Amino acid sequence: MKMNYYILKNGQLVRKESTVYFIFAKNENSENKSTFVSEIDGDEINFETENVSDKPEYEKRILPVEQIEAIYAYGRVSLSSGVISLLSKYKIPVHFFGYYGNYESTLFPSDFFLSGYMHIKQAEFYLDPLKRIILARKIIEGAGKNIIKNLEYYNNEGNDLNQEIITIKNHLSNLEFFSNINELMAIEGTIRNLYYKSFQKFLKNTFQFSGRKKHPPDNPLNAMISFGNSLLYTITINAIYHTQLDQTISFLHEPSERRFSLALDISEIFKPLLVDRTIFKLINKDIINENDFIKELNGCLLNKSGKEKFIRDFEERLKTTIKHRNLGRNVTYERLIYLESLKLSKHLLGLEEYSPFVIWW
Repeated sequence: MKMNYYILKNGQLVRKESTVYFIFAKNENSENKSTFVSEIDGDEINFETENVSDKPEYEKRILPVEQIEAIYAYGRVSLSSGVISLLSKYKIPVHFFGYYGNYESTLFPSDFFLSGYMHIKQAEFYLDPLKRIILARKIIEGAGKNIIKNLEYYNNEGNDLNQEIITIKNHLSNLEFFSNINELMAIEGTIRNLYYKSFQKFLKNTFQFSGRKKHPPDNPLNAMISFGNSLLYTITINAIYHTQLDQTISFLHEPSERRFSLALDISEIFKPLLVDRTIFKLINKDIINENDFIKELNGCLLNKSGKEKFIRDFEERLKTTIKHRNLGRNVTYERLIYLESLKLSKHLLGLEEYSPFVIWW
């Protein structure tokens, strides 16, 4: 099984023959055997790549390219054309994130799975109002039902969430009466806001939450939601990349420049399972606390220890397996996103009607 490789440090990716190294300033607290690389302070590293291995103030770590699914760069990372060539050979994308953990861009290998026919079919479904609205409803249905699954779990744990569950179920039952994308987006926003407000009923009181704020997040809970959603977005981009789907043509979210809007659609369905449950565990099991955040005048973000804790639990969740009801074999949660993309592909090709993923366990 291939792994995701996270870089939380400033440095450079360099190549020597068929090996890629990550070069970074030495830190006495770094964990040499870990996939996770702790963030360091300071400016970007400037050095000649051919001489760096001889400098005692720098450390290098081998990247096992044969075993890597994707690279996630949270630090300031530079890379050479030789590295890009080798990563492209192994079909390894590199995702880059900004200061607040927000997604910025992806360096993709060549579009190996590119299909002009699929592009045409996606455009056909997007341009047909009825076909598009049907898919948009299904995406909201999948996300809403997975939200209900989370609420039902905590309701059974003794938290009074009956009203929230009933209200969300009513919203979902009325989706068929909406034939406008903007109206559907408003319903989706209403459901999610109600869901977020319910967090106060089952999360520990140390994390106060007055509402969702994104740019930038203003408290630890918003910081975790933004960080997790951004991470899931790139995981979904990876899954779609391995299909023939066009990343830029979506059905619930409006296609626009500078973003892969189809990943926004599909990731909505998996936020309750992957992002939200990661947050619930980190908070309620006291894994993460106020010391894992940096609070600034204009916002709040996870610090290096907070990022490591979040990524570690998120990765553990991605690799969790469940017996698939249709395939009859165990698949990882991460694989479910790829399978969801395939289901959408079959729908667009007229092979099988799309039914959104809903947590069945």
